[in-house]
Amino acid sequence: QVQLVESGGGLVQAGDSLRLSCAASGRSFSSYYMGWFRQAPGKEREFVAAINWSGGSSYYADSVKGRFTISRDNAKNTMYLQMNSQDAEDTAVYYCAADTALRGVRTRPDCWGQGTQVTVSS
Repeated sequence: QVQLVESGGGLVQAGDSLRLSCAASGRSFSSYYMGWFRQAPGKEREFVAAINWSGGSSYYADSVKGRFTISRDNAKNTMYLQMNSQDAEDTAVYYCAADTALRGVRTRPDCWGQGTQVTVSS
């Protein structure tokens, strides 16, 4: 398995941008599908975005499509989530995730990071 550590969270104003990073260590990073989930207060954890091993294919939840961009740099063992045009609904703890299968990384990933808080003030 890989170990995942998120960074880049913080407090931003509505309309601002923020980029999250997820650094991976352990087994071969490039063999994993990677993804982002988030959990808002009082709500269940939800899928945000996923990316395949090469970075050539990406998948998004409807709520973030067109505003968020997922990417990865296999040379740096790092994945990113660029979040633009944020609003208060994006306030949540954001989790990095990894799985060897696309279905897994979008539903029940094998590996999780510890999460990073993103707060969007309106």
